[in-house]
Amino acid sequence: MGKTTNIRTRLAALNKMTATQLREEYSELFGEESRSGNRQWLYRRCAWRLQALAEGDLSERARARARELARDVDIRVRPPAMSTLRASELPTVTRPAGSNLKCSGDARLPMPGTRLIRKYKGRTFEVEVLDGGFVYDGEVYQSLSAVAAAITGGHWNGFLFFGLNDPRKEDE
Repeated sequence: MGKTTNIRTRLAALNKMTATQLREEYSELFGEESRSGNRQWLYRRCAWRLQALAEGDLSERARARARELARDVDIRVRPPAMSTLRASELPTVTRPAGSNLKCSGDARLPMPGTRLIRKYKGRTFEVEVLDGGFVYDGEVYQSLSAVAAAITGGHWNGFLFFGLNDPRKEDE
């Protein structure tokens, strides 16, 4: 019972710490500086470490299984910066004849009928712009961000994903 009470006391103390104090606690618990200054992340990592030290860490079998699962999953915490993409992966926009006219209130949005083509992770994705949405893979989406999420499995700004984020940019 004493060990459980001690952990609860330490967790309560962690919860009251500032981000700077949590960074110091992180350094003591892990023996290295934290690259993050996010208070919630620091709290969770420190709390996990305190509990792991008190209760025992994962078994070697559990760690092996976690490594096995991690190898099979294509996880990307942050999307690649547009500047780091190869030229073949950059989005292309093909516009129908007379596409200089804009029908939308958003200057970044191409005219209906325009096809947006984007290479991502070795595959080519094509989206058609409609008056009130976007067609991708036979489905109509309300926003480019929804299309980008369907393609990547994560949250993206649709204009950024398809290279439409600069209204001054003129396509050849």
